[in-house]
Amino acid sequence: MPILPDDGLDLLFREARTHNGWVDKPVGEVLLEAIYDLAKWGATSANCSPMRVVFVVSAEAKARLKPYLAEGNVDKTMAAPATAIVAYDSQFYDHLPTLFPHADARSWFAGNPALIEETAVRNGSLQGAYLMIAARALGLDCGPMSGFDKAKLDAEFFPDGRFKSNFICNLGYGDREKLHPRSPRLSFDDACQIA
Repeated sequence: MPILPDDGLDLLFREARTHNGWVDKPVGEVLLEAIYDLAKWGATSANCSPMRVVFVVSAEAKARLKPYLAEGNVDKTMAAPATAIVAYDSQFYDHLPTLFPHADARSWFAGNPALIEETAVRNGSLQGAYLMIAARALGLDCGPMSGFDKAKLDAEFFPDGRFKSNFICNLGYGDREKLHPRSPRLSFDDACQIA
């Protein structure tokens, strides 16, 4: 199987940064659809695919989001061309007869709220990371964060209670002049073991 050349690895990982400042350039619906259409192919357990996304783009939607952001996240989020509310479907297992047809996977979850929550959060987080990698692959920068009032945001955007927010991620064309110096990362020896 071929591997990405260094410039692709740089784009996705080594040179990619978390952005807080944005160039005034819109992110269109076609690009947002293309990001999801890449991200959906990322692996999840039993292909459960619990992630659901609201792309906040319009001034009206931003006004709905703003009151629930932590103070330090307001300006950068309001300036971002798009903000993804990355959520998970607490009834994701209802799609398993289609998504995982070779076993009765729905029965593994129905009536087991602890397993539903654990599976939805874990796999929805995986899918959120795939979404960010897809955005980077298609030329966008990302600014993921968790500084928001989850209960109030969920009441506003997911009032029926089925979807639950996980994190939010600003998307757009980052202003490199507003970046902080790159922070270090842990070495392999600090973070990993081979058993």
